[in-house]
Amino acid sequence: MPTTATSAPQRRRKTSSSARRDDDAPIIPILARKVREVEAKAQRGKLGPTNRVKFQVIAFLVREERARVKADAGFTDAVRSELLKRLDGVATILAKTAARDTSLIQLLEVDQATSPVARRMRRDWLLESGAELAPDELIITDEAPKSTSVVPAALAERQVTPLAIEARQLANPFLAPDLSKPARKEAPRRRLDGWELMGPLYKAFEIGAGGSAASMELPEVPEYDRLSPKGLEVMPHQSRFLEAVRLGHRSFLLADEPGLGKTAESVIAASVAGAYPLLAVVPNVVKMNWAREVERWTPQRRATVIQGDGDDIDAFADVFIVNYEILDRHLSWLGSLGLKGMVVDEAHFIKNLTSQRSQNVLALATRIRETTPDPLMLALTGTPLINDVEDFDAIWRFLGWTTGDKPGPELMEKLDQTGLTPADKSFYPEARDAVISMGIVRRKKKDVAADLPDKLIADLPVQLDDEFGRSIRQAERELGSRMAAKYRRIIEARGERGRVYDDVDEDIIRLVAHNELEESKAAGAGGDNVFTMVRKIGQAKALLAADYAVQLQRSVGKVVFFAKHIDVMDAAENHFASAGLRTISVRGDQTTQSRQAAIDAFNNDPGVGIAVCSLTAAGVGLNMQAASNVVLAELSWTAAEQTQAIDRVHRIGQDEPVTAWRIIAAHTIDTKIAELIDQKQGLALRALDGQAVDAASSESVQLSALMHLLRQALGAA
Repeated sequence: MPTTATSAPQRRRKTSSSARRDDDAPIIPILARKVREVEAKAQRGKLGPTNRVKFQVIAFLVREERARVKADAGFTDAVRSELLKRLDGVATILAKTAARDTSLIQLLEVDQATSPVARRMRRDWLLESGAELAPDELIITDEAPKSTSVVPAALAERQVTPLAIEARQLANPFLAPDLSKPARKEAPRRRLDGWELMGPLYKAFEIGAGGSAASMELPEVPEYDRLSPKGLEVMPHQSRFLEAVRLGHRSFLLADEPGLGKTAESVIAASVAGAYPLLAVVPNVVKMNWAREVERWTPQRRATVIQGDGDDIDAFADVFIVNYEILDRHLSWLGSLGLKGMVVDEAHFIKNLTSQRSQNVLALATRIRETTPDPLMLALTGTPLINDVEDFDAIWRFLGWTTGDKPGPELMEKLDQTGLTPADKSFYPEARDAVISMGIVRRKKKDVAADLPDKLIADLPVQLDDEFGRSIRQAERELGSRMAAKYRRIIEARGERGRVYDDVDEDIIRLVAHNELEESKAAGAGGDNVFTMVRKIGQAKALLAADYAVQLQRSVGKVVFFAKHIDVMDAAENHFASAGLRTISVRGDQTTQSRQAAIDAFNNDPGVGIAVCSLTAAGVGLNMQAASNVVLAELSWTAAEQTQAIDRVHRIGQDEPVTAWRIIAAHTIDTKIAELIDQKQGLALRALDGQAVDAASSESVQLSALMHLLRQALGAA
């Protein structure tokens, strides 16, 4: 593509017998149409990579055509003036668009480098206008790929290598793997090599070509479940996905709705594919849940969660779990570990290709594909598209389906096999199907309702690894120590006759815990007791729970968010507002009319995304079945209160399975409270529904939680 207007080649135009207004410059109406497309995208804030290239090509052709019109002596002054005026109109729209998005200004520079995609786009528009091009303009070759480093220069000084990783490398008795890039195979020439294809691929999804669901054909459910560990069972829709992995498919955009078990599918898929070591890049709020799911579904494998600089990691683990925020400092050693697979959870987090987060993920993915034949690559997200179809760009690059400029070899072969080009209308449904067959899997709850329980409670453990979390754990230890001291004083007062050496005395455990509970109730919000401790845990979880609710809302639509304390509700509402979400609130201080107006808005207004509800004030008497997902940011002290909250959406009129997501602070009393609530729930099932479940203790959750803390302090947990 020429870089100056004066270097534009002379072109001969094909003419027709009929005189038309555009005969003198047939490229101008094409430019006018294209610039309006770019302007419309910019006005909606959806100016993705393809439209940025389009902007650049329009600018070059306007400059080129202006020089041609000025230099053509065959034009009368009137014709020349009219053509220049029309070109000025296109240039004005370009300028307005660049003013809206100032990052476009650099694309207007005369010496701005251009890609093969831009040159192909220019060529195609000129051919559409009827121009006859020189042979060297018709054949456009791709630039040689540039060698990329996993660690950009700006992050080199931030890299850490945990001592445990050095030990793993030294423990390997074999030669270090050769991580140099293998020799590239010469790709065969294809009929579509000369076409710009990324724009048509995005368009194929934008227009929903074909109208079918965007989910690849999966194998039938195998006759026997050979994958589930003892006591567990994969659901039929999960089994079909895993069967595709067993048959050799290795790259997936798994876009199932939340609650359908994407994490479990990914964990088992790694086992089926033997993709170890496996890297899972996940949001901070679900790191602990990933470790738990690895232990649950592949108990023979070890997972390690990377925190901070990774000082406490298990270097010999099979699965390494890291959150997006700290990935940048671990790029070096992860890039040399010999990873055989990579999972990106909530993959829409990488849609902004200019962000360092996206660049880190894509650099690691490129290294894995360069060094591992046929690695397992999984992108998990219920919302691959948030603003525009070009949100697919980063995910497709991660999976190796495209390079950003063009389809990868496998996708190119599928497109070539259609026998069509973007000039054919039937190309678009065929192109969409080709991309889907690369590994897009999308199921909704209603699609697999027969596989699901009608109500599922899913726990999401979160790590409180900040100062707040450390203070909570310290407060727990101090409370346990205080009760343990009382216990020992009672034992000593009873004398040798009442001393218990081999085990704790349960009667005294209960007595001490009961006294502590009564004192805590009397103190209320004052002092350090079990109630203030649980409240602090709720405050510490507030933003993590709110962040998960935002992700959930973008995946499935409406979400009901329950919290017990007003300050947790306030923090969540502020977070939702900063994320651009409209919410309603149901609190105890509302009038009946305002509360009902809020509920009606949630159920009927598609623009309201989240209902923020008080666990006590909104737990009964409300119908909120417009949602099928509930987030429990804080735990209740009773199983009945939790059930009542979930049943705000799990009621007559609900046509989808309901999932309640409990946010639980790992390594705190929160975990024990959740366990105790489940025991109380089991008691109701046994007593009222006749289900065979273990009998639960008759003690309150508060008392049982305090007894648990005391046993821990005595070393008898």
